[in-house]
Amino acid sequence: MHRLITILPLLATLVLASCERAGVSERYEISGIDVSRYQGVIDWDSVATAGHDFAFIKASEGWNHRDLAFRANWMEAGRVGMRRGAYHFFLPHTSIERQLSNYIDLVKLQPGDLPPVLDVESRGDLTGPELVTHVRGWLELAEAHYSVKPILYTGLNFYNRNLAGQFDDYPLWLARYDDREPVTVCGREFQFWQFTDGAQSPGIVGRVDQNVFLGTIAQLDALCMPWPSLHEDTLVAKK
Repeated sequence: MHRLITILPLLATLVLASCERAGVSERYEISGIDVSRYQGVIDWDSVATAGHDFAFIKASEGWNHRDLAFRANWMEAGRVGMRRGAYHFFLPHTSIERQLSNYIDLVKLQPGDLPPVLDVESRGDLTGPELVTHVRGWLELAEAHYSVKPILYTGLNFYNRNLAGQFDDYPLWLARYDDREPVTVCGREFQFWQFTDGAQSPGIVGRVDQNVFLGTIAQLDALCMPWPSLHEDTLVAKK
């Protein structure tokens, strides 16, 4: 009984936190998920009908690792008409050129896809300025290749300690597992907020990360890879 009495307050706290975070998505117009091989086989038809507006999918990590579920997830998300984005997990001590090559060999973005995403969670033994240089190098090379500004993903605390005041011209995606919006030390605005890693979704067995977009559908679509203009389509047709 003593053990039960001890556990009950903890369970109540966890349930309360879960309920509070479940209410986050209700406060925002646009929400989505991010997935990797850890979500197993995903039923993307169910995901699409669940009301998610976008999905970020892990593609690559470092210079040679590729997520085993990426190709299937990428194809299926596209098939059901989901706004999809692909992210690369950054390793601080690996060549940025080789890391980008790993990503672009795998990720072929199409009109309507979200921009490339760089996931930065560690600086290893790099100094702050060295980390900034490495991250900037990847972002600039990816921007040159895809002709769109990549999204930078990181945790709120990591951003405040290592990246605040940098990369203000790139869309920012922050992780903070709370019902309160992240607040950066530099007052930087952000576009995406990952507010939990414990969400539930039709089509996915187990937990999944959930995010909100701080804007409108029109603003989300404006971030995506552009569609060819009518003029460009006409020129292609004449060739």
